[in-house]
Amino acid sequence: MIILIWIIVDKLHIVNNYIVPSPNTILATTYDMLISGQLLKNLMVSFLRVIVGFTITFVVAFPLAVFLGNKPKAMPYINPSLEFMRHIPPIAMIPILILWLGIGESSKLVVIFLATFFPVFSNTLNGVTTYDKKLLEVGEIFHFSKKDLFLKIIFPQAIPSIMTGIQLGLGYSWRSLMGAELIAASSGIGYMIIDAEQLSRPDIVIVGILSIGILGYVIDYCFIKISRNLMNQNRKGKKYGRSNNKKSVQDI
Repeated sequence: MIILIWIIVDKLHIVNNYIVPSPNTILATTYDMLISGQLLKNLMVSFLRVIVGFTITFVVAFPLAVFLGNKPKAMPYINPSLEFMRHIPPIAMIPILILWLGIGESSKLVVIFLATFFPVFSNTLNGVTTYDKKLLEVGEIFHFSKKDLFLKIIFPQAIPSIMTGIQLGLGYSWRSLMGAELIAASSGIGYMIIDAEQLSRPDIVIVGILSIGILGYVIDYCFIKISRNLMNQNRKGKKYGRSNNKKSVQDI
């Protein structure tokens, strides 16, 4: 729909082509940038920053959420600091991070960490604390260890919440990274956009914006597919386990 409106606006010359370049101009610019390698290079730089930053977030947020889920008495000691940080927008931290860490990779990774920590942490914590208490009682009756209670009962029920947190975190990581790259960077898709703005190249700006949207959509689509496969396997495993239990009861 948007593309159709764009074509109509261009054909009717409603807006100056310098302000809103025609679709043909955008296609030609995209082709030139792909051939030169400029577009793919900047996209890969940003993509790697997102992957590294999000991996660091998950390594920190997931174990912390699991720990607090199993040790609720520790929550009052940590929660005030978490709530304080949760209300600070990551973009507001960029100026001080640049002063402390410069415009290199470290400042951008910290921004991604701050933006993605709470979606992953909150959803994981919610998942490991909102399980079916009756299933836990059944596990205790069969003398499951704490490790088995978590791995066989709590964790499988927490998977949907964990996946939701990861999906939200990946989306936030792109948004926060673009903000960081637009303010201070020497590479990446955000830098390419702000550099094109300074050179009065709206066609490159639009190519950059479209590239972010397309790559973000592809990442989200792939993650949803993987999540569904994992959930289906988990459901099949539960059904298989139930069928085996029924068979054993009949055999008895």
